[in-house]
Amino acid sequence: MSDAPLLEAEGVSHTYAGGQVGCADVGFTLYPGEVLGIVGESGSGKSTLLSCLSGALPPSRGRVRFAVRGQGMQDVFKLSEPERRLLMRTDWGIVHQNPRDGLRMSVSAGGNVGERLMAVGARHYGDIRSEALDWLGRVEIDAERVDHLPRTFSGGMQQRTQIARILVSQPRLVFMDEPTGGLDVSVQARLLDLLRGLVRDLGVAAVVVTHDLAVVRLLSDRLMVMRQGRVVESGLTDQVLDDPQHPYSQLLVSSVLQA
Repeated sequence: MSDAPLLEAEGVSHTYAGGQVGCADVGFTLYPGEVLGIVGESGSGKSTLLSCLSGALPPSRGRVRFAVRGQGMQDVFKLSEPERRLLMRTDWGIVHQNPRDGLRMSVSAGGNVGERLMAVGARHYGDIRSEALDWLGRVEIDAERVDHLPRTFSGGMQQRTQIARILVSQPRLVFMDEPTGGLDVSVQARLLDLLRGLVRDLGVAAVVVTHDLAVVRLLSDRLMVMRQGRVVESGLTDQVLDDPQHPYSQLLVSSVLQA
């Protein structure tokens, strides 16, 4: 893991119209290859925070900085729109809870993966198709489905296709929004094992937002617990989950144990 930060959040806050607090004074540093989990119940602010971190929602206060290649740490919201779009095509990726939000449903599975390669400069059709086949294989999709449309896939297959589309360009940072949400338990377990292996093999950093403690237990190195827009506890994932200090963290953990 590098000594130089990859992503920094400093006092990130967002207040919606009407005064509703989305998140308040959140700060952390993420290093290359590190996975940060963010947990909390619905309305805790984790999705608002993810939107701020990924450039989708400007914070009301604070700043988000990313180590842009050749430029060092840059304020994400001071980058131009073309610069942010370039980040999304190259060094960033988002795994959406609903894979349909991250796929082009009218384009074949191979085409979805290939588009990401073309966005970073690939032009040789044979090479693009070969790379797409390789990545679909990595996410356990049969080569014979390469020309099939994602709408013919199950939810789990769509999610795996979305992951292949994102990781094919080898981004340095991936944002995951409830990556196993809406999937059957058996499908969730298989997807989590796959994600864990790919993240570790590629050395990609990730921010994982979820309400599912099993997801962060398996994927994340560090964990932040959010309640009412604020971080109430943070630390190493196993430490927080095995010995939670804040009453809200204790309630989250105990609710899982009793389920």
